[in-house]
Amino acid sequence: MGRVHTEAIRRLGNVEVAAVAAENDGLAAAFAQATGVEKTVTDYHKLLEDPQIEAVHICTPNALHYQIAKAAMLAGKHVLCEKPLAVSAAEARELVEIARKQGVANCLNHNLRFYPLVQQARAMIQNGELGEILVVQGTYSQDWLLYETDWNWRIVARDNGPLRVMGDIGSHWMDTIMHLTGLEITALCADLQIFHKTRKRPKVAVETFAGKTLRPEDFDEVPIETEDFGAVLLRLGGRARGAFTVSQVNAGCKNRFQFEIYGSKAGLIWNQETPDLLWVGHRNEPNQLIVKDPSLLDVKARGFADLPGGHSEGYDDAHKMCFRRFYARVADPAAPIDYPTFEDGYHMLRILEKVIESAKTRAWVDIEPAQ
Repeated sequence: MGRVHTEAIRRLGNVEVAAVAAENDGLAAAFAQATGVEKTVTDYHKLLEDPQIEAVHICTPNALHYQIAKAAMLAGKHVLCEKPLAVSAAEARELVEIARKQGVANCLNHNLRFYPLVQQARAMIQNGELGEILVVQGTYSQDWLLYETDWNWRIVARDNGPLRVMGDIGSHWMDTIMHLTGLEITALCADLQIFHKTRKRPKVAVETFAGKTLRPEDFDEVPIETEDFGAVLLRLGGRARGAFTVSQVNAGCKNRFQFEIYGSKAGLIWNQETPDLLWVGHRNEPNQLIVKDPSLLDVKARGFADLPGGHSEGYDDAHKMCFRRFYARVADPAAPIDYPTFEDGYHMLRILEKVIESAKTRAWVDIEPAQ
């Protein structure tokens, strides 16, 4: 994620990566050589003492988000943090309060909001083209942890938090649905499953989505506490209902984030693996397939595309669009907040804690509105 952020920042044109903090000298040197960042440190506090640094991006394991974000904001820095914001709602609420008191721009990188056709879907819903929202369905399915020999730091609750697949990608799905429909999740019923009760941890560090070529003697077997799969039934607003699954053991699904939203007039389906296509379903006329073309999108969605029709815009571009709006706010405190904030992160952690409660009690739980 550090490389993804660095590349997206540089594409903005008016922001530069001044320095990077890494866990040790070796990682810092390797990152600097790969990205051309000149200044590296192994203690992020040294960067926070530099008055020339205006903003901080946090791309660490989840368990470190809270302490780094807190220190950065208390040092007067604007903060863009990878999700989840923290590992508990209590930590996230404290970060929201600090951000408010310090008056700093704060952004949570729910980048999936920023695909052009996701914004087209939002505009269509806001314009009433779907009618009343009745049903939401979907999945976020991957296969990169299918085998017991697959490993990543996210598997370890100490580094990742109590939820893995639900916290990592289930949070993306729920955030996107609420962002698109304007409806809050008011109640849920969740089921979580650990398919690999033990996994083979490599004796050397491996990057995310890597490690498939290691040999049996390269592993230690360890017990697993975080889930491989999750399923959730939802109530949204007063009437709408929904269901979704998340998984990191679905063979063949590389990054299949899909939402389906059905209203009283029409339906929508979008899949991140084919991001330039939006399916529109009708009852009494032929269905449609919209191909991304900013000149043909709703005016509210056009600003989320930089390239003309037929030129794909995907994962990297979604980060760029998020960062562009964050840095507009950094440059001008009066600029609109057109991006996810720490308040969104706090609300999501409240929902995720309800997922844990529901899975443990095997029952529906209500979600009270955020205070």
